[in-house]
Amino acid sequence: MRGEWGRQTVGRRGMADPAFADVNGLTERVIGAAIDVHRALGPGLLESSYEECLAAELGDRGVRLARQVPIPLLYKGRRLDCVYRADLLVDFRVVVEVKCVERLSPLHEAQLLTYLRLGGWRIGLLFNFNVLVLRDGIRRLVAAEGSA
Repeated sequence: MRGEWGRQTVGRRGMADPAFADVNGLTERVIGAAIDVHRALGPGLLESSYEECLAAELGDRGVRLARQVPIPLLYKGRRLDCVYRADLLVDFRVVVEVKCVERLSPLHEAQLLTYLRLGGWRIGLLFNFNVLVLRDGIRRLVAAEGSA
């Protein structure tokens, strides 16, 4: 379900912006969908399997999303396309990164924060599906206001 709308960003709006009034509800819906996927599959599969199932689950719940969203990198004034890709972009507002690792590290969090900064988004969810209980593998990150 890759969509061109995923290339449009909401910009660097603050959390007090009315467009973000329901972002907590949206992240709760995404987390609920991820928990359902984890309950059905358990740990031990490839990241791509969890990403595919999470996208399907969110689609079944009527949530708009794009998969493998290119995140351009500006280097010396030049735009370099497709250097990075976010696993999922949910409703233009929430970047979701799916991992299946022994444990989440600061490097994984830094990757998501970098995606948020480069894309101009504020909220990100990081899921590690390689845990017994998904609650132990969830991180919700918020980019600093005005970070560029």
